[in-house]
Amino acid sequence: MTPPPDAPSSETEVSAALQSDPGWRRARESPSLEEVHRSIPVHGLSFWRKLLAFAGPGYLVAVGYMDPGNWATDLAGGSQFGYALLSVILISNLMAVVLQGLASKLGIVTGRDLAQACRDHYSKPVALALWVLCEIAIAACDLAEVIGTAIALNLLFNIPLSWGVAITALDVLLVLYLQNKGFRFLEALVIALVVVVGACFLFEIIVSGPDMAAVARGFIPTTEIVKNPAMLYIAIGILGATVMPHNLYLHSSIVQTRKYEESFEGKREAVRFAFVDSTIALSIALFINAAILIVAAATFHTTGNTEVAEIQDAYKLLSPLLGVGAASTVFALALLASGQNSTITGTLAGQIVMEGFLNIRMRPWLRRLLTRGIAIVPAAITAILYGESGTAKLLILSQVILSLQLSFAVFPLVMFTSDKLKMGEFANPSWLKLLAYAIAGIIGALNIWLLVQTVGEWIR
Repeated sequence: MTPPPDAPSSETEVSAALQSDPGWRRARESPSLEEVHRSIPVHGLSFWRKLLAFAGPGYLVAVGYMDPGNWATDLAGGSQFGYALLSVILISNLMAVVLQGLASKLGIVTGRDLAQACRDHYSKPVALALWVLCEIAIAACDLAEVIGTAIALNLLFNIPLSWGVAITALDVLLVLYLQNKGFRFLEALVIALVVVVGACFLFEIIVSGPDMAAVARGFIPTTEIVKNPAMLYIAIGILGATVMPHNLYLHSSIVQTRKYEESFEGKREAVRFAFVDSTIALSIALFINAAILIVAAATFHTTGNTEVAEIQDAYKLLSPLLGVGAASTVFALALLASGQNSTITGTLAGQIVMEGFLNIRMRPWLRRLLTRGIAIVPAAITAILYGESGTAKLLILSQVILSLQLSFAVFPLVMFTSDKLKMGEFANPSWLKLLAYAIAGIIGALNIWLLVQTVGEWIR
């Protein structure tokens, strides 16, 4: 392990760095994702070319909003409660738009990703605790992604789950290869896979023929969601699957791959284009998430198959219930594209979190192997021990764990972006600060409610 090349080498230099970059306990020591930092030029382009140049990071982030963990919660929600939880998907997505906008602004304005910001603001014990919590969240996320990909390989090619998990580990090599070709190649692959998933579910919606009036009503929230413990459990799972903590760390880093001007105007323009990019990408994620639940409601709930929660069961029932032979195959193909996409971005997020919190610099292949190993080992053990049985419960549980970790990323993000000393003129205005803290408060309150419900179940 070696110190970063641009790290301050003396107390005088550290003091000078802190004076030029106030509001932090430590000076900024190294750029996020140094090997691709500011590698994509955006200056001097026309409006539309600039819009395309900034497009990309939002789609890498949106991948986390349509991963196999979402499938498990959306399938369970649609089959059990029909269209009622569409409102939760919509609200979660609107929360995500706000939070991801804040994450991109933090990265662009301060030059720090969220992990680096936490390290430079908090004491070492607090930063280490936040790192451990984030690694738990990444492991939970990877559990969903790896199992989802392994299930897809099993359904499409009859590959055993344990072998499927091993195959997903190869994405480390894919990330290395594509990033060596340039970060845009990695973004292009992710966008292509997002298009595949979207096209597959457009087909599924068409063949399932949902009641559009009922779909529209489903986007209106009801008090039953909070009153019904079973519905609330799935709802919080959807929230955890939609607004993912590691995505906040990821987004604050990858927006810095753009070579925007470091002036006030340059940063303001970069913040604006990054917000447009992530909002468009998250709108696609909203469609895909809603489509999964709609297909489950139209196919399973309306036919009395209210206990369909496992992806394998959905695969087996889709074609017979819809009378379309390709329905199940298209469903599994979308799952494979979704799972592989998510493992790629999850690996990248693991690298960002480890580098940011611990300031560890090592060779890219070793760094990715290590961060991938931290996440994939528990996923592999779980898949081998449980096999096909219980995978749906594990997937939903992983999303609830993500939701429980979310507050530990959201509150620091809102606090940092609301601090005028850290953000200057880019600090959140009062209305946005109130909105952001309200979102953080709602997430925290729902998590406390979930814990009370879960403990109550255990006691009984």
